[in-house]
Amino acid sequence: MFRTLFLAGVAMPCLLSAAPVGAQTRDADGTRDRTDATIVVTGRRDPLKLDDQAQAASRLALSIRETPASVEVLTQDDLQLRGLRTARETFNGVVGAIAGNVPGNPAVVSLRGFAGNTVSILQDGVRVSASTVVQRDGSNWHYDRVEVLKGPASVLYGEGALAGVINKVTRRPVIGERHVDSLLSIGSFATLFAAGGVNLPVSSTIAVRADASYQRSDSLYDVDDNDTFSAGLTASALWRPSERVSLLIAVDHFEDRYDTTYQGLPLILGQYALRPTDAVTSANGLVADRALRRRNYNPKGAYSGADETTVRSRFDWTIGGGWTFALDLTGYTADRAFLLADNQSFVAPDAAFPGGGFRQTYQDFRHDHQFWNARAGIGNDGRIAGMRNRFSVGIEHNDTDFVSLRRTAPVSALATVDVRNPAILPLPMGTAIFTAGNVTFDSVLRQTSVFAEDALNLTPGWLLVGGVRWDHMALDRTTIQNATGAVDRNRPTFDPISWRAGTTVNVTPGLTLYAQYTTAVSPVSSILLASIANSRFRLTTGVAYEAGFKADGWGGRASVTGAVYRIEQRDILTRDPVDPALAVQGGRQSSQGVELSGAVAPVPALRLSGGVSWTDARYDELSELIGGVRVDRSGNRPVNVPATTLNAAMLYTVAGTVTLGGFVRHAGAFHTDTANTIRVAGHTVLDASLSFPVATQATLTLRGRNLTDAFYGEYSGYPATNVYIGAPRSFEVALATRF
Repeated sequence: MFRTLFLAGVAMPCLLSAAPVGAQTRDADGTRDRTDATIVVTGRRDPLKLDDQAQAASRLALSIRETPASVEVLTQDDLQLRGLRTARETFNGVVGAIAGNVPGNPAVVSLRGFAGNTVSILQDGVRVSASTVVQRDGSNWHYDRVEVLKGPASVLYGEGALAGVINKVTRRPVIGERHVDSLLSIGSFATLFAAGGVNLPVSSTIAVRADASYQRSDSLYDVDDNDTFSAGLTASALWRPSERVSLLIAVDHFEDRYDTTYQGLPLILGQYALRPTDAVTSANGLVADRALRRRNYNPKGAYSGADETTVRSRFDWTIGGGWTFALDLTGYTADRAFLLADNQSFVAPDAAFPGGGFRQTYQDFRHDHQFWNARAGIGNDGRIAGMRNRFSVGIEHNDTDFVSLRRTAPVSALATVDVRNPAILPLPMGTAIFTAGNVTFDSVLRQTSVFAEDALNLTPGWLLVGGVRWDHMALDRTTIQNATGAVDRNRPTFDPISWRAGTTVNVTPGLTLYAQYTTAVSPVSSILLASIANSRFRLTTGVAYEAGFKADGWGGRASVTGAVYRIEQRDILTRDPVDPALAVQGGRQSSQGVELSGAVAPVPALRLSGGVSWTDARYDELSELIGGVRVDRSGNRPVNVPATTLNAAMLYTVAGTVTLGGFVRHAGAFHTDTANTIRVAGHTVLDASLSFPVATQATLTLRGRNLTDAFYGEYSGYPATNVYIGAPRSFEVALATRF
């Protein structure tokens, strides 16, 4: 039924609309956009959007140029021009980041040498929970832009934001505009995407907007028995009775399902591989066999899925005299399920399995998640001793109720499957099979925060920026053994203080230098999913140093930014040197690196853009327990962290109507295990597009992805011997309209 409603919501704008997607611009307050009636690529001024505001970077309405940190913004136009359809594809398009679709952590991100819970993902500036709990690989259609603040950001968003913040900003109504836009595409692997949005003025002070999206595919990775489905419906109303007051009310609903959950390509011993490759190398001879490229070993009926709804409101009041007030209210509920064969270990060929087999364990995890948040802040843009001063102060409170059923079955619960011809096994039934683990995590988290920021102009071109945040976090964590009813409980509290201090200086017209020192905190694992033992540990702490520049010139046709940084995390879990059986805090991890981004339009019809990063990441102090023995991992590289990444794009308009696009993405080699014994080779992927008008208000785009058909590892999952192989060569055709 719900799929039918989604399709109807998408089809209506498609039938009504007939105009091309255009280039959006934004007013100074970041709330209004207008759309030109053309998709022709032109050399816009400030191509890296240095004079735009990023909600994720500050609550002081600072421009990106004024912010003493690395900020990257991808607008809806950027996403469509580059063919970035989902969250994972978008995160892969961020300079210095890679992402993967681990079933338990869809669209999980590695950034600046850290991954998982250390990257906070927000929706409209609100962090619901750790990214590994809430993030899904949904459609980008519903977002006006995606903002990325790199480096620690706990001073803005609390625990977890050690490596950075990604903020997905939902499309919102525009007063006084009436338009309908849509996107319909079909492509390889029976992939269908349909989306539409409508903005309607109700009166001179009220506007409403609604967007719907639907995507299905036999598999976005071209894997057997891996049907995927995602859908979204977002709606909002904006009331602006005057230029000084506005009220936004919105509801968002998203759902997805990935059938026969895919765990990545399991590695096998090289002597048994039919088409061994060098995409993965290991110390014990495990390789990625290209002959198994499309195999899926999960049982029939296994799936990963989520159903989530958010209701939110935002009230803004310009009081006068430079004073402003804002109030955000958010309510969120979600149900998630993860049913899959979570561990697949290779066994050598025998009479039953001449090509070898896989032994598998099985897990059934569920989430019942409720969250609400209230945040109020007051700000002022005024003067102190003749110098411009902007400050904000606020308070935030949220409540989380999270219940997670976590059941694990041993190897005996699933029959061994043939590597070459895996039988589609039925999903294990009944609760008796869950002898390896059958617990319920019941977590109640209450968090209250007080925060403040200030930006003082010592001169018109010299800005000092500072901020501080105090959090009080009270966790009530209960673990229930479902078989016996035994209960273990812990009620820890945390009171971290995070702060930052930075400066930006306009040394010449168009050139700004900046520097910043920041602190952050993060739990040893997801605070809602941590074991009782892990919930007793204190928060880890992090510090970062960053310096860089932001520049534009050539009449506004060129922009470039650069940054050098170092991030240190202390008190990660390691092993006690006296009693290796004990996990203790005291481990350390760090990264340092360089990033460079640029965009230039040498002629009006041509735009070149790209970015490159280099990261030196390591465990400074870490030991693990292997077979009862303490093993030192110090000096090793963290999992899923490549040393280099590169993104580059070229868009060229021929004869003022036809746009050619070329896109290159590269990531260096990374490891799947802390021992660094399994190495995934670096890869380069080439995409291309051709767009042209087919009617006055419609644009057709032909797109090819991975044109060289590269066979490469994209990300590693669970266990370390499973690697997600990037999608093979594929094609699609898309029709974009706007009226």
